[in-house]
Amino acid sequence: MAETPEETPETNEEVEAVTAPQEGDTPAATATSSTATETGTRKERNAAKRAAKAKPASGPRTLEDRLAERAAHKERNARQRRAYRAKQKVKRAEARAAAPAVEEQHAPEHGPGRPKVRQGIVVSDKPDKTVVVRVDIARRHKRYHKILRSSMTLHVHDESNNANTGDTVRVQECRPMSRTKRWRLLEVLERAK
Repeated sequence: MAETPEETPETNEEVEAVTAPQEGDTPAATATSSTATETGTRKERNAAKRAAKAKPASGPRTLEDRLAERAAHKERNARQRRAYRAKQKVKRAEARAAAPAVEEQHAPEHGPGRPKVRQGIVVSDKPDKTVVVRVDIARRHKRYHKILRSSMTLHVHDESNNANTGDTVRVQECRPMSRTKRWRLLEVLERAK
């Protein structure tokens, strides 16, 4: 009569090799068993890892045991999280210390990305701390390739009343300064004659 797979001696030896080391085992014995499983097939190595992680089957666990295990697990995760965050904090502090000191600017000017910069001619400088700039746009039509010219006027914040009518200026997009002002004067490129 043929033996069933559970009763074969080879299967019994594999099961014994896969079982987890007992509490009485020394670390040296555990190390030798782990090196033995490392030389086996991948399936055997995975089975050995699962067996090492498996809890001893001593029947159903009590609620207190499960709660204590859960609390220990949460504490271990929290400890790892604290260590990781402390490491990241130190890394950020070192990066800030290594970076050159930047002059503190006004309120946050712009969202993510780069603010728009335009060049135009001052049309009016009558209001206080504000100039009206005309930006001329020339673009080619997509289909007909004709050059289309248009212009737009921007109300620009000029803190020091530096720009005058006829000056060529460069302006940058910024936070809303008033109902119509969303641009700030960067520099006067060319003075009017």
